[in-house]
Amino acid sequence: MADKKSASIPILKEVGGDIEQSLYAVHEKIYPRAVSGIFSHWRIALVVITQAIFYGLPWVSWNDRQAVLFDLGARKFYLFNMVFWPQDFIWLAVILILSALSLFLFTAIAGRLWCGYACPQTVYTELFIWIEGWIEGDYKKQQKLNTLPWNAEKILRRGGKHVAWILLALWTGFSFVGYYTPAHVLAREVVEFATGPWETFWILFYAFVTWGFAGFMREQVCKYMCPYARFQSVMFDTDTLIITYDYQRGESRGMRKKGADYKAQGLGDCVDCGICVQVCPTGIDIRNGLQYMCIGCAACIDACDQVMEKMNYPKGLIRYSTQNVIDGAYSDQDITRHVFRPRTLFYVGVISLITLAFFYTLAKRVPMRADVLRDRLTLSREAENGQIENLYQLRIINMENVPHHYRIKATGVEGLRVAVGDNVTIAPLSTVQQNVVLRAAGEQLKHPSQPVVFTIQADEDASIVREAKSSFLK
Repeated sequence: MADKKSASIPILKEVGGDIEQSLYAVHEKIYPRAVSGIFSHWRIALVVITQAIFYGLPWVSWNDRQAVLFDLGARKFYLFNMVFWPQDFIWLAVILILSALSLFLFTAIAGRLWCGYACPQTVYTELFIWIEGWIEGDYKKQQKLNTLPWNAEKILRRGGKHVAWILLALWTGFSFVGYYTPAHVLAREVVEFATGPWETFWILFYAFVTWGFAGFMREQVCKYMCPYARFQSVMFDTDTLIITYDYQRGESRGMRKKGADYKAQGLGDCVDCGICVQVCPTGIDIRNGLQYMCIGCAACIDACDQVMEKMNYPKGLIRYSTQNVIDGAYSDQDITRHVFRPRTLFYVGVISLITLAFFYTLAKRVPMRADVLRDRLTLSREAENGQIENLYQLRIINMENVPHHYRIKATGVEGLRVAVGDNVTIAPLSTVQQNVVLRAAGEQLKHPSQPVVFTIQADEDASIVREAKSSFLK
């Protein structure tokens, strides 16, 4: 396997008898060794679950339409039985706030859980590594294949790998666009080579990014492109559960025979096998302490536990723990008590309050919008019997999947009535521009302009009611 430190240690080269330090080193591909264990099983489960949701949701139907669809052209966002409009942007903002606070909470409790198990970069890198392993073999065979000259076998394996990668990337791009263009329609357009220019662009662009990031850049994205790797340290403290190497137990590290009295030789439990480095997808040595390049995948824990089991040593030389435990401030049994500390309790409290407010306001959401505009050409006019008329235009949006019949009333002036346009029927998820004429007796108008309030209410459900304010001119 390639030297894991070669990409991070500056190269020393001799120039004219002097030693010159190069600030750059050639990146060498990391061939992570496969490992099996409880955390690898969790990663596999999260990959399967997240991708089953991502690839499957565009094909789920709900009330004769796609269950999850972001129809940008119609400015409607379908989420199973709910339909959101641009006016509902506040709920999207709340969801983003909850996501950020949840990330802070999970990081404060157990470090980079998101990065290690659910981040798209991690998930697709895992998928591409699986494909690479199935076609090219394990990490040793991949290294050997890389050193071979180009021959039929190498062309076949490398070519087959990239074909599989590209197919998965294209399917990923198609699924992404399937959330914005109905998947069944998009599939027919793809088969008939009739996709629109923007659909084609985003399928190919998303596929290219997936292929490039998961196939080639991999750990480089986590190390150098992801901002989370840089600012995660401000969310950690000495009570955060992180992947740690127990140096007090492991040092001094060194090779030994199984069953040997290694303590008499002044050795710790670490046999210095290097497997924890070989399985790391970012190529770091966790024994050097917490590093920003660590994505928290816990592959090193699974690998070390297997070695400890073979050597008949206690597991947990590398484990989830806190810096305070490693430094001896308290024992592993007290971790739970320190996890629920003021910092995390504050996050839990804020998240709970925002979540309750989110669902309460969502439950009270009125699935109808109404706006009123005055007729700019005719501010007011005189009708029969000395009455005064004002013309308005109501823009009413039915935001539900069922039709509604609405009654329109107006208040604010004594004897005010709706002379024209006092009711309207609107189809599901539709908008109507309703012309309305208000009429009032001239003697009731005490001022040149008086405020009026339109009330629009659904006949089928009295809770669906909105008010719109305007003015009545004399």
